[in-house]
Amino acid sequence: MARGAWLACWLLLCAIAHAKGPAAGPVLVVGDSLSAAHNIPVAAGWVSLLEQRMKREMAAPPAVINASISGETTSGALTRLPGLLEKHRPGVVVIELGGNDALRGLAPAQLQANLERMIVLSRQSGAQVLLLGIDVPPNYGPAYRQRLRRVYADLAASQQVALVPFLLEGVALDPALMQADGLHPTAAGQPKVLGNVWPALKPLVTH
Repeated sequence: MARGAWLACWLLLCAIAHAKGPAAGPVLVVGDSLSAAHNIPVAAGWVSLLEQRMKREMAAPPAVINASISGETTSGALTRLPGLLEKHRPGVVVIELGGNDALRGLAPAQLQANLERMIVLSRQSGAQVLLLGIDVPPNYGPAYRQRLRRVYADLAASQQVALVPFLLEGVALDPALMQADGLHPTAAGQPKVLGNVWPALKPLVTH
């Protein structure tokens, strides 16, 4: 085979492998009860559904590591993150946090600082980042809710990371898809939660 033809063949094979191969490492989900399958079977949670979907749709799907903990805050996750990054060496870090901070009345500026540090640490480790935005019940007032939403939008813009503006879009206001506490989706709502996440995550794991 001529040198030029061999080189073209090699480049083509590399391109195919790059297109169909997995992300550089596993998908690490760092979240709270919204990602920890609160009060439903773990297999019914959106993170487990994500793993199942990637196995169906991808030739070589990355592993999924769910490091979410019910009740987790941004400060708690920030403390855990360096160890998680060192242990798992993820290709993508999905950050779903802020709800518990907001429910405890943490200032949005502090929440933003914690999330920003998590994004920076994740990217320094070589991972891509997907940020999942959250909201709080209407009784927290429109001003606080607006500031909270702006945290995620500002971070996505300033840090140039992928964003799902509201994880529970199309779920949170549907009583049929929410548990009695009004905060957590039922098992029936989890596919729709994944439907919100997947369009933003897919380009990061199939690049």
